Amino acid sequence: MAKTIITVAPTGAWPTKKDNPNIPLNPKEIAADVVECYKAGAAICHLHMRDEEGRGSMSAERFQETVDLIKAQCDIVINCTTSGAFVSDGERMAHLPLVKPDIASYDCGTMNWMHNAVFTNTPQFLEQLGRLMIEHNIKPEIEIFDAGMIYNSIYYAKKGVLKTPMHYQFVLGAAGGMAATVENLVFLRSLIPEGSTWGALGIGKGHVPIMLATVALGGHLRVGMEDNVLYGPGQLAESNAQFVKRAADLVRLAGNEAATPDDARQILSLTR
Repeated sequence: MAKTIITVAPTGAWPTKKDNPNIPLNPKEIAADVVECYKAGAAICHLHMRDEEGRGSMSAERFQETVDLIKAQCDIVINCTTSGAFVSDGERMAHLPLVKPDIASYDCGTMNWMHNAVFTNTPQFLEQLGRLMIEHNIKPEIEIFDAGMIYNSIYYAKKGVLKTPMHYQFVLGAAGGMAATVENLVFLRSLIPEGSTWGALGIGKGHVPIMLATVALGGHLRVGMEDNVLYGPGQLAESNAQFVKRAADLVRLAGNEAATPDDARQILSLTR
C-alpha cells in the first residue's frame, strides 16, 4: 500500500487557550501532545514555541527543551518552524544548529499576512537559511502560500541554495495567500518539479476539503490546532490526536497506510 505522511502542527504562533483550551503551549504540554499524536499515527511534528505569556517565541532554549522531551518518548520526525514574526533573521534561525531538527520550514517568499502585516522573507534571508540547512543536513519543508513561491524555490534550487528532490507544503486559506480550493491545490501541484514530494493543508473551514482532496491526489497531510481549532462546525477539537486519528482513518479508507516515522524518513530522503 502507498504510505501517506501525517504531520501534526499542534500549536502554531497565534491560537490561544481562549480559542481552544486544549491547545498545548508550554514545552511539557507540547511534548505530551506530540507523543499522543505519534501514537495516533503522526510521523512528523511541526513545532512552534510560545513564551510564558503564550505569545509566539523563537527561543532556542524552548525548542531544545521541547525536542528533548519528545525524543525521550518517541522517534517522531522533528520539524521546526523558522517563521517567527517580529524577530530578526538571526533569531529565526538560531535554534537550528542547536536543535538540529530533521526538517525545518522554508517560507519561500514575502506576502501580506492577514491583511494587516507583512510576512517578510527576503532573498538574503532565504539564501542564508537555505545554506544553513545544507550545512546542518536539515531538510527544508518549502511552504507555499502562493504560486510565485514555487518559482522562487526552483530558482534557489538552480542556484544551489536548495537541494533536490524538494519537499513542498501547500498552505491554503491564509488571508493574503491562495484560497483553500481544490482547483488551487491541483494548480500548485502541477507546478512543482518532477520528483518532488508534497503535502497540503487548509486553514479553518478549508481543513477537511483540502485534506480529502490531498488524499485523493496522493499527497501527504498536515493537521492540528495551528491551522484549525475546530474539529467540526461549532465543535472545538478535544486534542490534536483527534485530528491525527481522523486523518489516519481517511488514509486507510482511501486504501493507503499512515506512514511511520521511518517511512517518512525514507519518503523524504532524510539521512540524519
